[in-house]
Amino acid sequence: MSRQGTAAAPLISLRGVDKRFVKPVDLAGRIANLLGAKHAPAVVHAVSGVDLDVQAGEVIGIVGESGCGKSTLGRIVAGINPPSAGTVHYQGQPVHSLPRAERRAYELGVQMIFQNPMASLNPRMRVLDIIGEAPVVHGLVRQADQRAYVADLMRQVGLDPDYAQRYPHQFSGGQRQRIGIGRALALKPRAIVCDEAVAALDVSIQAQVLNLFTQLRREFDLTYLFISHNLGVVGHIADRVVIMYLGRIVEVAPTDTVFNRPNHPYTQALLAELPTLDTTRRQYQPIQGELPSPLAPPSGCAFHPRCPQALPRCSSERPALKTLAPGHTSACHLNDLPQPITVHAKAVPA
Repeated sequence: MSRQGTAAAPLISLRGVDKRFVKPVDLAGRIANLLGAKHAPAVVHAVSGVDLDVQAGEVIGIVGESGCGKSTLGRIVAGINPPSAGTVHYQGQPVHSLPRAERRAYELGVQMIFQNPMASLNPRMRVLDIIGEAPVVHGLVRQADQRAYVADLMRQVGLDPDYAQRYPHQFSGGQRQRIGIGRALALKPRAIVCDEAVAALDVSIQAQVLNLFTQLRREFDLTYLFISHNLGVVGHIADRVVIMYLGRIVEVAPTDTVFNRPNHPYTQALLAELPTLDTTRRQYQPIQGELPSPLAPPSGCAFHPRCPQALPRCSSERPALKTLAPGHTSACHLNDLPQPITVHAKAVPA
């Protein structure tokens, strides 16, 4: 299934990427500090030390619970949010030092599809302008050719071109998501970041949109970063899966490896929560506890307060990503034990 590029450098590469959001001390806190209080700025560690390579033509699934930092990571890749530390490379070159022309190629070449299409589409603009404005502004299409260009894109994403004069509120949720896909395709990108692109859709519509992503990938040789909280959805489209927990990557592996030989206890817990067509009775056990606050992440392994297999060292020593097999890395102290972790295989969704 994988169609990784043959170029030496990955299309997108992240090295040591951090993202921190800082809320400064307010006026009352600053006054209190003058009187001896010790109010400090609140710092949210959304993404911490992420290294990731994305090859041209590859589909990477990024999975984790809400609040794990996956959407923030996607916005960094798309250039919407700058990293607080670390570097983003595009075609082997650091983005922050790209010349103007190459920087523009990066900004047009990496587009994003947002989770809530109604919130991301301008309610005062018609579909013709939502899809067609940016390619005209950036000189990809002449103004005289805008209607024909938008009509062709609408057909490719499964929309009737006669609807080009309508507003977003006149469409269903699935149709609005297709408009968002068309808007992303309008700039002829090489990579698209899909942030929970099917989470708000009905299951039947999810299948249609996932099939559309697969079809567009073949037609346009696209690279996807597919962000989702649902491993089952990612299993339908991804070549590799990245598991994130509290801003860090805890496991990276090919999709079939994640479903059949998951290593990290968090990955195993996510798989155990997936619904199944198996008619045999099973005991459903959700992941224990709540996701810790990124304002005060746990010491050591961030998953240790919820991990049923935690070791004493897990609370004090942060595990590093360790290569278990070609293309498979995991950050877990259990891998240092003489006996490997045993899991029950779970088939990749058909």
